Order: sequence, then structure tokens, then C-alpha cells
Amino acid sequence: MASTTTTQIRVRGRPAHTAGPTYLSYTPDGTKLVTVGSNNTTRVYKTGFDGEPTNIDDCQEQNMGVDSTNDFFVSGSEDGTVSKYSFDTMSCDTFLMRCTLPIRDVCISSDGKWCAVASDELVVKIVGTSDASSMMYLREQLKPVKHISFDPSSKYIALSCTDGLVYVYSLLNDEPELVRKVDGLIRIVETDSEISSKVVWHPDGRVFAAPTATRDIQVVSKGDWENQRVFANGHSSDVTALAWSPNGAMLASAGKDRKIIIWETKTQKIIASYDYANVMDLAWHPTKNLLSFTNADGEVYIFNDFIPAEYANLLKLGLQPAPFIHDPLTETSANSRRQTTNAAKEIPHRGARRGTPDSLDDILGSDIMGDEDDFVVDDDGAGYALGLNGNGKRPNGDIDGHAGPLSKRPVHVWEPQFHQSFQPGSTPWRGNRKYMCLNLIGFVWTVDQDTHNTVTVEFYDHEFYRDFHFTDTFLYDKACLNENGTLFSSPADHKTLATVFYRPHETWTTRTEWRTELPKGEDVTAISLSESFVTVTTSANYVRIYTLFGIPYRVYRQKSSPTVSCASWRDYVLTLGNGSVGADGNTKLLYTIQNIKRDEICQSEDIVALPDGATVKSVFFSDNGDPCIYDSTGTLLVLLHWRTPSQASWVPFLDTKLLSRLASGRKTESYFPVAVADNKFHCIILKGGDLYPYFPRPLLSEFDFEIPLSSNPKPDSGDGDQDMDATEGDELKKLESQFVLKSLLAAQQQDLVDYTKSSHTQRTALARMEVEIDKTLLQMMAVECREGEERGMRALEMVTLLRDRSGRMIDAAGKVAERYGRTVLGEKIREVAEARLLNGMDED
Repeated sequence: MASTTTTQIRVRGRPAHTAGPTYLSYTPDGTKLVTVGSNNTTRVYKTGFDGEPTNIDDCQEQNMGVDSTNDFFVSGSEDGTVSKYSFDTMSCDTFLMRCTLPIRDVCISSDGKWCAVASDELVVKIVGTSDASSMMYLREQLKPVKHISFDPSSKYIALSCTDGLVYVYSLLNDEPELVRKVDGLIRIVETDSEISSKVVWHPDGRVFAAPTATRDIQVVSKGDWENQRVFANGHSSDVTALAWSPNGAMLASAGKDRKIIIWETKTQKIIASYDYANVMDLAWHPTKNLLSFTNADGEVYIFNDFIPAEYANLLKLGLQPAPFIHDPLTETSANSRRQTTNAAKEIPHRGARRGTPDSLDDILGSDIMGDEDDFVVDDDGAGYALGLNGNGKRPNGDIDGHAGPLSKRPVHVWEPQFHQSFQPGSTPWRGNRKYMCLNLIGFVWTVDQDTHNTVTVEFYDHEFYRDFHFTDTFLYDKACLNENGTLFSSPADHKTLATVFYRPHETWTTRTEWRTELPKGEDVTAISLSESFVTVTTSANYVRIYTLFGIPYRVYRQKSSPTVSCASWRDYVLTLGNGSVGADGNTKLLYTIQNIKRDEICQSEDIVALPDGATVKSVFFSDNGDPCIYDSTGTLLVLLHWRTPSQASWVPFLDTKLLSRLASGRKTESYFPVAVADNKFHCIILKGGDLYPYFPRPLLSEFDFEIPLSSNPKPDSGDGDQDMDATEGDELKKLESQFVLKSLLAAQQQDLVDYTKSSHTQRTALARMEVEIDKTLLQMMAVECREGEERGMRALEMVTLLRDRSGRMIDAAGKVAERYGRTVLGEKIREVAEARLLNGMDED
């Protein structure tokens, strides 16, 4: 990794404490710097004042940690005492708590209400700063904790334990909850060691960094807890201190190699290096080009203009993004709606991004981020991320040039939200890897290796297919997989054009893989692969069709735009695009289905049936060739009568929220759609709040179709009569659901028989479905007959729904009525049979 030469500027250390571990903390407003050390004196330095600091005497000795707010600071000592000091009186205000073993670290929450305390005891305690009787306990770790660190929102806290694990707790509820143990990040370090294993949160709250056993600094993302970028090849010995700059644009680290290194966050490159020995703690000034640090000799260094002039502008930027391998804010999400950019809009203040379409809540889940985690990137240092109050206005008294004349002030313009494009069956990047395709044939995944990617294609059936992998220099980000081959596409950048690549599995000649490039300025939004064609939708709203041998077959511009996704089956292609704006401010999602080979449009720009605010998570064809969508409400919908123009309707075949496995309410899970085959919904069950599957490869699950007619049955009440009624009611509901489902499946089969060159097997299957529907109706009728004569009208209606015209099923219905002694019903059934017979004779 490239680095600058060691900077020769040196500052003189100020004797602050007796020789020994020394620690420091800036107040959030930057006016004061507090240092503690081995002696019983605490020093408070005034920023910009070169005179003597204010001394607070008669403090505890051997202080091992300090943290401050604008009004007070807290220190912890080896005698187990945690003391709170007031800046107003410059004296000890109170003892917050006492431990039986030495204190190792203290950390105050961003709102100043809580102070976390780590000691040589196993339990980490979080005490109220204004009420010491308020206490929370973190008990899951098996060994003492060396370092503690709140995230910027103070909703999570990370503990660096001496067992080599990082324990992350959620503080969202009254009782802290362990959400993750991060293994393989920090090394095993004893509590009294000068080596650091401290977790430091990036100011935007989405990642933290920690020193590793290899002397690098690894970044880990919150939520998925995956390794992101790494600051490598800087220190030749163990790291002793670590700190982000206030805006997250830089990272400072100190090591036992006598170096302080400044890294640029965006590139992970070294921009400055200084020689200082025995550094134990680092603290950036909140606003100035000033970094202070302490060493094991009791000295404090206050280093003005610490960042070289050529990089000082980095400190003037607004809050910078964390160093992801693939930043989720820049990745397309299947579940997000994003605003258009074709109109002027008011630039939001720092706290204004929550709830906007590109907020992290929409991408990572609302429970991952807190209110203070939202940010605006100020790339050019123009101050867009600063200075607006909660109403989006400048505060009183601010008369600088930001406001400008009325005609040039930013105007808030309402803008519609549209469906972002997505690739069915794929997942976003997590760390350095992602799934590009997941289906019943196999799966395709890729690993980012910085200079290239490594793509792996694996199959479930190894008797017919062979797994393969290859080095990917095109950086493919989308893939499709079927029985014939694998399709890939790569995005365009400033150097290369967007590329489509098809690789067949096996051929009777030499494998004829092919690759083609899209025109300049055009990017791939989605791809699909059938046994006949390759379909590519693009950012120019073109739909490009190729044969399986790479021959361009058709190109046309999609009417609905921007394009969203596509799916294909045999000669049919389904495309999704944004249409007109609905009452909820979201664009209507439109779909078109056409037969490419016959050049026939089956459905043209019809509306996808979605509830307000819902989005499509995946679109695909079933194994029988019926279009399916799975939406963000957890509902699987299948398109019925889609071969007849203007007759198609989206029918819910399964609502996963109503699955019986969720009836108890104790289980919380979601589902990643994979396919519809054999009249079942195939998916991956996601637990623990996950939004997408991850590695190792998850197992596939399947659920039978279940038409959402009613809620899950309630638990038994204990009343015998009521339980019997409930049992019969549940039986009838189950039969009703089966009747509707079988009727819909029969309608699908009827369309298949009517509009294709159906086989004898398909026609026989349809006849068998008709019989099963009638059997279900007879079972429903039997339940009604058991209920009594007063249910006779409902039972008779079921007889009229029988599909059999031979009279055999009606005769069976008469026998059911006779069995339960329903004489009147039996007479009515005979009348229905006679009427059908007469109608049949009239038709003849």
C-alpha cells in the first residue's frame, strides 16, 4: 500500500502526570481537554490557551480511563472507583459506582445519560450519570473486558473481551440484549496490557474498526457483521491506540513501533506518519486541525496543524461514508423506492434522511440504525450537511451567504417515488461477497478480490452438471442459471462498456460461449434466461433480446420507465416498469408479457396488483409457465388467465404471514423467494432479522399453496362444546381453502390446455383436477349436513357448483343428504339433477 514518508515535524510533550499509563478526552464542544494518569491529579487544558492547565487534586490514583461531556467528565481507577467531576466546580461531584476489581475503561453515551464501566470483573455495568441507582448489566462474556465503546446513537455497545471476542449488545430495550459475538477480529489481550483491542465506531454508525493480530485495522459492518475494508501494512508492531476523525474522513492509529499513522478512510492509504514512542491514547479535536495524545511516560502532546496542509481540507468535509467494500447506500435494493432526480429539491439536514427512500432503514432494516446514524455526504466541503435546523431552515442569527436571494434559494418540490430496478434471485453485497442467482437448478456467487472477482457456479444435481468457477475480470454483478447455461452481465464504468456473457453448460460441439457489449452510456438493469432467448433490460429503457447463440433478435423501447426487472419462460418475456403516480405518491408498477417468437403481446402495460407502499421483491415464472411475484408484504401472487389479453388477474396463492408455523406468535422469520414448482413455494427461511440469505449456503424450504381466506386458528379454549364447534369450523375453513385453490389450479391447467399444443397427460390432469374439486365440494356438503337442516341452503348451493355433468357426483350428493337424514335437501338435489338433465337434452 502506498504511503507518505515519515513527517519530521515534532512537538514537545507536556509533563502532565507521573510516569505510567495516561489517558485523555476532549469535551464534545472542543473547549477542554481532560487528562488522567498514575498520580492523584487530573488536569483540564483549555483549547487555544498555552498557559498552565487547571488541576483537580486529591483524585483517585492509577486512573485507567476517562470520558467527558460538556458539563462533566468521568474517570475510573485501579481501586475500583468510578468518579464524576463537574467542570463548573472543578471538583469531584460524586462517586458513580465502585467495583471490587480494577477499572479498565469508561465510556459515556452520546446523550450523557449513561456511563459504561469495564473492570476486571466479568460483568460490565452501565450506570446512570444523574441517578447512580439506575443500572444495566452485560453478563454474557466469560472473561473480563478490556475496552468498551458506544456507537454514535448509543443504541449499541461493543465490548473488547480478553477472550478474543467482541461482544455487541443492543440497548434498544430496557434489558440489554447480546446481538453478536464477533470472532476472529481482535487478539487475546490481558486487561493490563498496553496493546489495544479497542473497537472504535465510525461517526456514521454503520461500521466499527479494531486492530487485529496481524497489526492491521479491520473494518466490520453493523447488522451483517461482515469484514469490510482493511487498513493494512502500516504498523510493524502491535497497535496501542485508535481514533476516527470527527467526520470519519481519516483514521489515526498508534503502535509499539513508535509510529502514529494517519489513514485516509476512502482509500485506506497512509497520508502522514509521525515518530512518537509509547503512545497510549489518541483524541481528535471536534472541529480543529488538532490531535492530542498521551504516552506511558505521563506526557500529553497537543499537536496543532497535525494533518499536513495538502490533506487539511479533509477535515472540512461533512460526515463521510464508512469504508465499505460495497456501500449499501450505493447498491440497488429490491425492496427500496427511491426518489427521482429530475427536479430541484431541498438539501436535507443531517437528521433529515430517516424515512427517505435512500435511508439505511430501507436497506438494512429499521432496527439497525438509530436517529443519529443518518448522514449527508458533503463531498466538496460546501457545508450542505451542516447548519439546518429541524425544520430544514437556517437557525436564528445565521446571516451568512447560505440563504442567498429568494430566487436562488432551494425550493422543496414534491417528487414521486419509483421502484428501483432489481435482479430476481440475487442479494446485495455483504462484505466482499454476494449471491448473483439462487434457484432450483443451483446458485451463482461472487467474491470481490479487489482487482478482480471470483465467480462460482454450483448445482444441486451433480449427475447432470459439473460445478465450475473462474476468475472474473469483468466484475459481473448479475447472473441467471437454467438447464442450458449461465448468463452474466457486468456494469459499465468510465473505462469499460456494460457486458453480457453467456456460457452454455454442454453442447454437442465445442462450447460456444459468447460475449457482447452494450452501447456507450447504457447499463444493464436486469437480465433473464429461458430455453429460447436471452433478455436484457437497460438503463436506456431498451429491451434487448438475443438468441442462445448471441444473435441479436429484437430491440425495442419499453413503454413504462424506468425499467424495473424482467423474467422469461420459453418464448415468453415479462418486463416490469414504472408507470403513472398513484395516490400514495408511488409510481404504479406495470408489466408486459409477450411471445417473442410469434411477436404477440399477451398483456400490455397492465398494473401489478400491490398494496399501497408495497414493492416487488422477486418476479419469476413457475415450472408450468405462470408468472409469479413475491411482494414485500410476504405474499406470493400468481397471474391467472395471462394468455388472454385484458383478462389477467393477480391471485394470492400464499400469504406467509398466515403460515401455521407462525400461529403461536413466538416465531419471527421472513422468506427469500426462490421458485414456484410442483405447486409449492420454494424459499429460504431467514431468521434473526436477516433480509437476505448468506454464507454458508442455506437450505431450501418449501410450503404448500394456501389461499388466504382467514387467519390462523386460535388455540383451544378448554370448553368442550366450543372446541367441537371450532374443530368443525376449522375443518370447513380448510375445505373452503382447498376448494378455491383447486379451482384456481384447474383454471391454470385449462389455460394451458386451451392455448398450447396440450398433451394427453395434460388433458388427463385437468380431468382429474375437476374430479378433485367435486370431491372437495362433497366433503364441504357433508360438514354442512352435520350442522343441521338449517344449513340446507348452503349445502344445496355446493351441489350447484359441482362440475361433473354425468350425474354421478350429484347422485353422490343425494346419498350424503340421505346419510344424514336431510330429506328436504335430498328432494332439492333431485330437482337440480333433473334440471341439469333437461338442460343437457336441450343442448343436444
